[in-house]
Amino acid sequence: MTIDYLIVGQGVAGSVLAWTLDQRGCSVVLTNDPATPAASAVAAGIVNPLTGRKLVQTWKAAELFPFLHQFYSGIEDELGVRFFHPETIYRPYRSETEKNNYLTYTADPAIRPYIDPSINDESYALYIENPFGGLTVGQAGWVDLTEFGRLIKGYFIRKNQYYEGRVPVDELLLTESSVIWNGVRFGKVIFCDGVQATENPLFNWLPYSPVKGQLLTAMVENYPVTSIVNQGIFVLPVRPGLIRIGATYSWDDLDWQTTADARTFLEEKARALLKIPFEVVGQQAGIRPSSKDRRPFIGIHPDQPAVGIFGGMGTKGVSLSPYLAEQFARYLLDGEEIDAEANITRCLSL
Repeated sequence: MTIDYLIVGQGVAGSVLAWTLDQRGCSVVLTNDPATPAASAVAAGIVNPLTGRKLVQTWKAAELFPFLHQFYSGIEDELGVRFFHPETIYRPYRSETEKNNYLTYTADPAIRPYIDPSINDESYALYIENPFGGLTVGQAGWVDLTEFGRLIKGYFIRKNQYYEGRVPVDELLLTESSVIWNGVRFGKVIFCDGVQATENPLFNWLPYSPVKGQLLTAMVENYPVTSIVNQGIFVLPVRPGLIRIGATYSWDDLDWQTTADARTFLEEKARALLKIPFEVVGQQAGIRPSSKDRRPFIGIHPDQPAVGIFGGMGTKGVSLSPYLAEQFARYLLDGEEIDAEANITRCLSL
């Protein structure tokens, strides 16, 4: 008997791809090494169609965002759970100049669909510094990644298709048409192992540019705002009385350790933004598997037809993974093409 796919890594990318292939009728074994840290375990899970000071539209936002809303909501409906929280993002203006600039950006027909015109600056004014008003971005929200990961793990455990432990690359017997590991034959192995791919001899030639990020968890009283607030940093209401504050970006000191500098930076930014007191109760660090051209790594190894990769999602794994997993599934099962900007064939010259 041959199992169709061995998925290595149960972060966002691995969870989404395993679910997508399973729903297409494939047999899947999903694996996770609890001894290996994962960026998704410390990520806020925010999906945001407009990023940066100039409201740049996320790559392929017109396709990604309708799809991801349907994807996560569909899992919730099937499993009878809730982990996806559609929400607006409120962006207070820093100055009149920024306000005028933003009004110019939002006149762009490509940007306008993501702007929520029903804004009530007064409803934020007691809690957020917003003397110049603000802008509300729609089609956004966040995924509770701890809950999402737990649910996907439970789903595959119930099907007896989950393995907890390491899958060493040197233990894989690779052939033209299959992979044998632990005495089991798989049609393909697909690595969804995040930043660990930089140490994977099969894919360490891909141009990764990992970036470290840190965020804070804080307790807060009398904060009824449900929107994600974004002004250089984000403030994410997780539940009444609890918020997350993030995030930092560092291309140096790529370890999983929290730092005092990051805490100070985030606290100072948050205290300038929030009018209410908060108490930091936790700090987390993770390394995001970003690529040098800020595009994912998806495809089949050029010399090993039974080996694939689905990674390099960087800071946008929650947004990118559902749409691209569907595209990868169509490539694997139906022979359709992978987007050229995401296909690892763009890196073969390396």
